[in-house]
Amino acid sequence: MEILRGVILITLLFLCFLTDITKNKIYNFVVFPAMVLGISINGFFDGFSGIIQSVEGMLLGMAFLIIPYVLRGIGAGDVKFLGAIGAIMGPGFTLNAFLFSAIAGGIISLAIMLSDKNLRYKLKAVFLTFLSMLGLIPKGLNLLENLDSPVKKGRFPYGVAITFGTLLAFLFPL
Repeated sequence: MEILRGVILITLLFLCFLTDITKNKIYNFVVFPAMVLGISINGFFDGFSGIIQSVEGMLLGMAFLIIPYVLRGIGAGDVKFLGAIGAIMGPGFTLNAFLFSAIAGGIISLAIMLSDKNLRYKLKAVFLTFLSMLGLIPKGLNLLENLDSPVKKGRFPYGVAITFGTLLAFLFPL
């Protein structure tokens, strides 16, 4: 069963990585069948408890990313992508994949930020956000849009971070 789950997981990662890089989109026709397949395979091998584990993993994966989605930091495809990973691998793996993905996303963001010619504007935004959290400046101030930066906020396809984080969780289980 582990080999089958691994093959399904690696296939899902490859397809979502490829479409996120080329089209900036993770397709429902990839993630929904992966969810159904994950639930079905786990149910076939482990019975009702396998189905429960898959559903818990799927819901946990989606729950981890719902706030970034609501705040428009990531797309709905990213939420469903981590949910599909959870349906295939279960909740314990999904937690590790999420944590590794957050680290991968931070590293990618830092690399993008450091390569940006307008680094001082972004550092100013981080500093002002910190001051806002301490209550030293008014809350609700949209700091990144009020910095007079000549460059819009940079974004990258977060499916890349999810892919790398999930691969790390697969290769180095905690």
